[in-house]
Amino acid sequence: MADSDERESGDQRDAAIVVVGAGQSGFQVAASLRDNGHRGRIVLIGEEPGLPYGRPPLSKAYLTGNADEAALRLRSGSFYAERGIELRAAERAVAIDRVSRRVCLGSGAELAYGHLVLATGSRNRPLPVPGAELDGVFQLRTLADAEALRSRLAGLRRAVVVGAGFIGLEFAAVAASLGIAVTVLEARSRPMSRMVSGAVSDFFGDAHAGMGVRLEFGAVATRILRSAGRATGVETADGREVAAELVLVGIGVVPNDELAAAAGLAVSDGVVVDAHLRTSDPRISAIGDCARFPDPVSGGLVRLESVQNGVDQARCVAARLCGGLERYAAVPWFWSDQGPYKLQIAGLGDGSDGSVLRGKPSSGAFSVFRYRDDRLVSVESVNRPADHMLARRLLASGTPLQPEHAADLSVDLKALWAALAAA
Repeated sequence: MADSDERESGDQRDAAIVVVGAGQSGFQVAASLRDNGHRGRIVLIGEEPGLPYGRPPLSKAYLTGNADEAALRLRSGSFYAERGIELRAAERAVAIDRVSRRVCLGSGAELAYGHLVLATGSRNRPLPVPGAELDGVFQLRTLADAEALRSRLAGLRRAVVVGAGFIGLEFAAVAASLGIAVTVLEARSRPMSRMVSGAVSDFFGDAHAGMGVRLEFGAVATRILRSAGRATGVETADGREVAAELVLVGIGVVPNDELAAAAGLAVSDGVVVDAHLRTSDPRISAIGDCARFPDPVSGGLVRLESVQNGVDQARCVAARLCGGLERYAAVPWFWSDQGPYKLQIAGLGDGSDGSVLRGKPSSGAFSVFRYRDDRLVSVESVNRPADHMLARRLLASGTPLQPEHAADLSVDLKALWAALAAA
């Protein structure tokens, strides 16, 4: 891992910075560099055509037609010209020459860098079954994916979703609202099982059933059914066939770390970085979905797929390249809109050994406070935004909160936090 001294990490405000990846984190590091007074050249390389855009609305507002492409853009085209950020869209980085400090592009061009930031993101995990390549089988990651998917929704009668994660359930809620009969096939025993507690899983399972979505657990997809070259449904491991004219696959993502690996950087399900987000080459940083970094709470390495993580890591790297050297220690948070329900998560609940409910799931608004060794590590909130905002403050400050206080609705948690933080 990179040395902790400042010779390779200090003020580089005049250096040429090349950013590979024009998603949320890549855009943010370029913008934040200018905000922090960077004077040198900044080049932002993106594989997709057009201006950088936000992905979260793709599975929600964009699918329903409540947001168009212009609404997705992170900034207008004039922003890049005004800030002196060279945007190279529809361009792919194919190799890194660490000796000469150059990035080689698919077009044959080469870009010299003083510092390189890898914001290469992730891609959807493919469904490894026969028929996954058929017309009518979709994934949802890019604007092009969303455009193709949206064009098929009109007149659609039946859809199958493989995977009950955020994307699959967000799509299921949208499709059900359009009168489409949706079946969700999930190999695990509950929805969003990698992300949330059993109480939140149970609530959303019931909520989706109430929306008309059929959820089947322990259902492993083994084949996409076909007719005349098009998908007609999904066959499961127990031999059942679920008919559909459209199949959406949402079984997780894979980090885009091949470019880093080919350059000889340390990689392990993501590009390995230190607490300052530096790779094993101190002239190269990695941020966002592709980066595996030290979690200040657990001490282990984690890789997170969230806008917040990508944006905060981008700001951390930009500050470092302009003379700062703070460690990355932002509290992670996530959200998912599914029908009328907004799920917000602060912290990481992996390994929690206890939890308490604040509010009742039957009311449609509640939170789950999760603990590990009597320490608050995560809060999952459904339609309780005030709980979520307070949770982020509690976790960021390390202020202890007793489970009995978290569970007691008569306790004003905001006032309690203020008193505890001041003590």
